[in-house]
Amino acid sequence: MTSTATDQGTAPETTAAQSTAAGVDPVTVEIIRNALNSAADDMNATLIRSAYTPIIYECGDCVVALLDADHQVLGQSAGLPIFLGNLETCTRATEEQFGRAVWQPGDVWILNDSYLGGTHLNDVTIFGPVFVGDTLVGFTASRAHWIDVGSKDPGGSMDSVTIFQEGLRLGPQKLVSGGVDERAVIDTIATNVRFPYPTTGDMHAMIACIKMGEKRLREVVERFGLDTLEQARDEIFRQTESLERRMIAQLPDGVYAAEGVLDNDGVDLDTPVPIRLRITVSGEDIDFDVTQSADQTVGPVNCGVSQAVSALRVGYKLLISPDLAGNGGSFRSMTTQVREGSVLGARSPAACQWYFSHLGLLIDMVARALAPALPDRVAGASHGDSMIILTSGVDPRVNREFVSLEATLGGWGAWDGSDGESALINNVNGSLKDIPIEVHETRYPWLITEYRIRPDSGGAGRWRGGNGVIRTYQAQTDLSVSLWFERSRQPAWGLFGGDDAVGPEVVINPGRPDERMVLKANGLRLKKGDVVRCAAGGGGGYGDPLERSTDAVRADILDRYVTADAARRRYGFAE
Repeated sequence: MTSTATDQGTAPETTAAQSTAAGVDPVTVEIIRNALNSAADDMNATLIRSAYTPIIYECGDCVVALLDADHQVLGQSAGLPIFLGNLETCTRATEEQFGRAVWQPGDVWILNDSYLGGTHLNDVTIFGPVFVGDTLVGFTASRAHWIDVGSKDPGGSMDSVTIFQEGLRLGPQKLVSGGVDERAVIDTIATNVRFPYPTTGDMHAMIACIKMGEKRLREVVERFGLDTLEQARDEIFRQTESLERRMIAQLPDGVYAAEGVLDNDGVDLDTPVPIRLRITVSGEDIDFDVTQSADQTVGPVNCGVSQAVSALRVGYKLLISPDLAGNGGSFRSMTTQVREGSVLGARSPAACQWYFSHLGLLIDMVARALAPALPDRVAGASHGDSMIILTSGVDPRVNREFVSLEATLGGWGAWDGSDGESALINNVNGSLKDIPIEVHETRYPWLITEYRIRPDSGGAGRWRGGNGVIRTYQAQTDLSVSLWFERSRQPAWGLFGGDDAVGPEVVINPGRPDERMVLKANGLRLKKGDVVRCAAGGGGGYGDPLERSTDAVRADILDRYVTADAARRRYGFAE
C-alpha cells in the first residue's frame, strides 16, 4: 500500500500583531499572496495565447503553478482541478532521481510518464528552476494536453491494453540546458508524433509560459527579498492550514463510505469497475482510503497514485475550503491511502489513456460519503465524465491529416438552495471549454447541425439537477471516430430524496436503417454524410421532487428544461 501523508501537527493560532512581530505584516502578506497568484495567471495567459492547437488555446486544457525551492505550491492558475497539487510531483521526482545539484540556471525539463505524473501520456509537464543570483528560489511548471504523442491511433486509443500502445513516454529529461535547446531530445519528440509542427509549437508555448513565471517570481524576490517572501509564504500556509483544520473539526468524528462503478474499462465492455471510498474523520484530521477499489484493469482506465490523490484533494477542497486558493498549506490535515496495483495506483505497463473516468466518479463520491455530515454543503452527483469524441482523417479542403478531440458538456447536481447547472464541463476539468462551433467547422471537416440542452436529463428534486446537452455532428468527408462516454450503469445520483439523472447516449446515423448506439468505440469508420449524435447525462436532484414549487416547474417547462410529460410524472404537475 502506498500512503501519501502530510504533517499531522496542529498549527498554532497567531494574531496579526504576532505576525508583524515575526517580521512580516499582514498587508505585505496579502500583496505577496496576490502577486504570486497573479504571476500564475500571467503564465497561463502566456501559454493559451501562444499555443498552436485548439485543445489549449480554445479549450484551455492546461494548468500552471509556481513552486518554492521545497516544491510547495506558491500560486496556481485556474485550470483543470484534477491537477490540483500535482505539478510538484514532477519536480520532486526529478530531484529524487538526479539529486538537488541537478538544478541549473536556464534549464528546462519535460516529463509525461503516467506513473509519475499520474495522467495519460498526452498530458505533458514542462518545468524549470528559478534562480536569483546563485540561489535556487523555486520552480515554475506547466502542464498541457498535446493532441498526439505517437499512440497506435491518432490522438489516443480507446482500446489500448498497455502503456506502450499509448505513445512516447518520457521520464524527466532536459529540453533546454543553460538556455540552449537540447536538439536531440526535441528532434526525438518531433519524429515520434504525427503532427510535429503544432506539437513543437505547443512545446515552445509551454517554455515561454514557465519563463514568464520565472520572470514574475524573480521580480517578487527582488522587490521584497527572499526572507520576506519565505515569511509571507509561511504565514499564507499557516492561515490555509488553520482554516482547513477548523472546518474539519466541525465534522462529527466517524467513518463515512461510498461506492461507485464505472461502466467498463473500454476493452471488456461487460464488466463494471468498482470504486470504493472510506473517509475517517478524527478531530482536525481526515483520511481518505481507496484501497478496496478494483485492481488495475486491462483497458485504459488506470491512473498513477499521484492522480488519485489529486482527485481526492479536489473532492476535499470542494467541501472543506472551496474559497481558498490552493497552496503549500492546503491538505496538511489530510492523508490518503492508495493501493499500488489498483486501478487508482497503476503499475507499468498498465494502460492509462482515459485515466479520468473514475476520478470524476471519486470526486462525486466524496460528497456522497460526507452528505450525512454536511447536508447543506453537498450536491447531487454530476454527469461525471469528459464524454470524449475524437476524430481523425484527412481534411480534403487542405489535403492535410487532422485530429480533433472534444469534451462534451453535461449537467451538475443540485444542492440545498439551488438547481444544478446545465451544460457545464465535468468536475475533473474545471475551466475547460468545448470548442466553439465556428472554430470546429473551420478547423475540421465536420458540420455541427444541432447543439442544445437535453431536456429531462437532470434528476428531479425539490432542487432540480442540471441538464446535459445534445451535440450532433455530420461528417463532411470519410473519417474515423473514437468515443469515450461513461456513467451509463450509474448515472448521476440524487441526494436526500432527489432522483437520479439520465445517463449518456450516442447514436450513429439516428433514424436511418444503419442506426446504432455505442458509448465507447475506437476508430469507427464513417462515410461522408454520416451523423454522430452525442447526448450527455445530467446531474442528480436534491430533495423530494413533490416539494418543488409549482412556479419553478412551470418555469422549467417554459425554459424547455423539463417537458410537460416529465413534469406530470416526476413532479405531479397538473396544469
